[in-house]
Amino acid sequence: MTSAAVPRRKLRLGLKGKISLLLALLLASVLVLLSTLVLAGIREDQRVRLEQNFAHQADSANLRVREEYLTGEHIPPDEFMDRNAQRLAVDLSEQSGMPVTLYHAGGEFAATSLPIQPLTDVQDALAYTVKGQSAYITEGDQLLYLAPLYNADELLGTVQFHSSLREQNAFYRRIRSLFIVTGAAVLAAAFVVGYLYVWRQISVLTRLNLAAKQIGQGHYLDAPPVRRQDEFGELAEGIYDMSGSISAYVSELNEEQQKLLAAIARLRELEQQQKQFIGNISHELKTPLTSIIAYSDLLGMYSDDPKLLEEARTQIAKEAERLYGLVEKALKLSSMDIYDFQTHAERVSLRPLLQEALERLRLKSENRKIVLEARLTEGTAWADPENVMHMVTNLLDNAVKYNRPGGKVILSSRTERTAEGKHIAIIEVADNGIGVPAELQSRIFDPFFTVSTDRSRETGGTGLGLPLVRSLAEKQNGSVRLAESGPDGSRFILELPGDPPGSL
Repeated sequence: MTSAAVPRRKLRLGLKGKISLLLALLLASVLVLLSTLVLAGIREDQRVRLEQNFAHQADSANLRVREEYLTGEHIPPDEFMDRNAQRLAVDLSEQSGMPVTLYHAGGEFAATSLPIQPLTDVQDALAYTVKGQSAYITEGDQLLYLAPLYNADELLGTVQFHSSLREQNAFYRRIRSLFIVTGAAVLAAAFVVGYLYVWRQISVLTRLNLAAKQIGQGHYLDAPPVRRQDEFGELAEGIYDMSGSISAYVSELNEEQQKLLAAIARLRELEQQQKQFIGNISHELKTPLTSIIAYSDLLGMYSDDPKLLEEARTQIAKEAERLYGLVEKALKLSSMDIYDFQTHAERVSLRPLLQEALERLRLKSENRKIVLEARLTEGTAWADPENVMHMVTNLLDNAVKYNRPGGKVILSSRTERTAEGKHIAIIEVADNGIGVPAELQSRIFDPFFTVSTDRSRETGGTGLGLPLVRSLAEKQNGSVRLAESGPDGSRFILELPGDPPGSL
C-alpha cells in the first residue's frame, strides 16, 4: 500500500504580519530603552546619595577622632588606637546610626561597635585606605564603606561603616516590576491599535496590487483604483496614468521592435563582413610568411658559402617565425578575441634595442630608397624588450611604407623627468612622407582604419599596426600619440616608464 506525499505549503509572512511585528519590536525596544534608562538613573541616584552620605560620615569621623587625639595625651597612632578604639567605635556608631569598625594604620583589627568581630575579609580595601582612598565592599544587601582616619597629615587608621542596602534594592525592584507591568499593558494596547491601522492600509495596497496585475494582463484601467487624499491616492493616480501610457505605447513598441530586428540583421551582416575581411587578411599575410620559411630551407640545401648562407637561413627562419607569431596576435586583436599579451617587464637598455630595430628595417628602406637615421642617446626603460621591439618596428615600418622615394626616417630617443619626479623614456619616429590629413588624425589608432585604401593595398597595410602599438604601450604603462602631421611628414612619440611601478 503506497501513500502519496502531501505537499506542504510554505509559511508566508505577509506585509501585514511584517509591519505588525516591526511595530511590536519598535514599541518593545522603546519601552526597554526607557525602562533601562530610568532604572539606571535610579541606581545612579542611589549610588550618589550613598557616596555623599558615606563621605559626610567619614568627614564627621575624622573630625571626632582628630578632636579626641588633640585633646588627649600625645601618643603614637597605634597606642592611641589601642587605648581609644573601642570607645571611638561606639561613639561613631551612635553619631552615624550605623555599625562602625576601626582598624590600625597597618590594617590590624582595632575595635567594633558590633557584638562580634566582623568576618568579612577587607584586606584589599584596607590597601586603598592606606593610600588615602575610600573603598566599597558589597555582599548581598550589605555594604561596607572604608575610609582613612587622619590626625592632620598623619594616618591613624581606617574607619569602616556597615550599611544595609535592603531598602534601596527593594525600591529598585518595585520600580522595575512597575515598568514591566505597565510596559506590557502599553505594548499590548499599542499593538492592537497599530495592527488595526496596518490592516486598513494593507487593504488599500491589495486593491492597488490587483490593479497592477490587471494592467500586466493587458486590461487597462478606466478609473483610479483608489481615491484618497494622501500618498496612496497619489500612487493610485500614478497607476491609472501608467495604464493609459502603456496602452498608448504598445503600438509604438511594436514599431520599435521591427526596427530593432532590422538593426540586428544589419549588425549580423556587418559582423559577417568583418569576419570575412579578417579571414582574407589572414590568408594574404600567412602565404608570404610560409614562403619565407620554405625559402630558408632552400638556402640550406643550395649553399655556396656555408657560413654566409647558414647565417642568412637562420636569420630568415628566426624573423619569419617571429613575424608569424606577431601576425597571429595582430589578427586576434583585430577580431576582438579575448587575448592578453604576456609581458615580462625589466630594465631595458634602449640604444642597442633601437639600433637593432633600425637594422631590421634597413633592407626594406633601401629597396624603397628611404634613408634611416638614428639620433639615439643612452637610456633605459622599464618594459618588455620584445614588446618594445614590436612597437618600434611597427612605427618604423609605417614611416617607410607611407614615405616618398628618397625620403628620410629619423629614430631618436631621450629620457626626461616629469613634474612629479618620475623618470620616462621618450622614443620618436619622424618621417617626411605623405602625412595624415587633419580630419583623419583622430582615427589612425582605430582597428582596420587606413588613411589611403589604395596605398594600403599596395604596401600590404591592414590598419592593425597602430592599434596594436597603442595596446602594447598601454600594457607597459606607457602611451603613444601622433605629435604632428602634415604635407612635410609625421612624427610619432612613444613614452615608456623608466622605473618600476610604485618607485620614485
